[in-house]
Amino acid sequence: MKCLALMSGGLDSFLAIKVIQEQGIEVLALNFQTPFCSAAGRSASCGDAVALAGAQQIDLRVQFLGAEFLDLVAHPPHGWGRNMNPCIDCRILMLRRAKALLEPSGASFVITGEVVGQRPMSQHLAAMRTVEAESGLEGLLVRPLSAKLLPPTIPETKGWVDRERLLDLRGRSRKVQLAMAKALGLEYPPTPAGGCLLTDPAYAARLRDVLGHAGGLTAHLAQAVRFGRYVRLLPASFLMVGRNERDNAALEGLQAADEWILRPVNCVGPVVLGVGPLDEGSRAHAAGLLARYADAPADGRVEIEARLGPAGEAVRLEGRKP
Repeated sequence: MKCLALMSGGLDSFLAIKVIQEQGIEVLALNFQTPFCSAAGRSASCGDAVALAGAQQIDLRVQFLGAEFLDLVAHPPHGWGRNMNPCIDCRILMLRRAKALLEPSGASFVITGEVVGQRPMSQHLAAMRTVEAESGLEGLLVRPLSAKLLPPTIPETKGWVDRERLLDLRGRSRKVQLAMAKALGLEYPPTPAGGCLLTDPAYAARLRDVLGHAGGLTAHLAQAVRFGRYVRLLPASFLMVGRNERDNAALEGLQAADEWILRPVNCVGPVVLGVGPLDEGSRAHAAGLLARYADAPADGRVEIEARLGPAGEAVRLEGRKP
């Protein structure tokens, strides 16, 4: 017997896999990546599953959710959570992807690490029923950590899974999960998987503003508003002003062919990325912002190199420290 498991990299999905593996069931884990992981590349919430799976000898496949997920974030059928997190629709999309992989992978059902009552938007009973129905996995979705609180699934009624060996966890406490991790010999258990940028109030506010002006969402926009200070210029353009070396490097790497980037020449200071069209006045405003945050010389004059596109010709501007 074989199943597919959604593995976020957090503790609960890992334990759900272990509970099922202890019954002699083969598990193929799926880790879904999005543009909204809380750190560049992998994070504890969006894919440190790779390291954990390797250490625990769990067979893992990474799946990327691109344009379809961006459209879902912009227009979630079940709405957003407190910020811009479309948790119910996100879960439905991931499970639909998992369902499509059942037959090709030779698996018979899907498991998740969901715990009843743990997350306010997506893990109450009504939401969990909605997710199961709309993903097309009715009867084939097992939640091992809370299974005894839920109706028996097909794998349980058919004897593929021993329901008596499943759990009845409820709520936000993780005392039982931490005890289970200790019993498994995990010196440093994985943290809860809660680092999606869409739950961050500051990031969500930026993204909401971008959606309000752009009308749509691209991976580039989602990445650009992650780094630095966000300054709306015009309805069609905004600036990102780096706050540190990490921001500066990220903004330089994100510059598209039709975007301006400004760098200080005679002092240390922020990189400024202009997303959208920047006229002469907008570039002067960007230069003033750069000078404001720069470590300017004694006379306050900041020499600035501005370039349209990574391969564009450099233009010299000047800003003054206020």
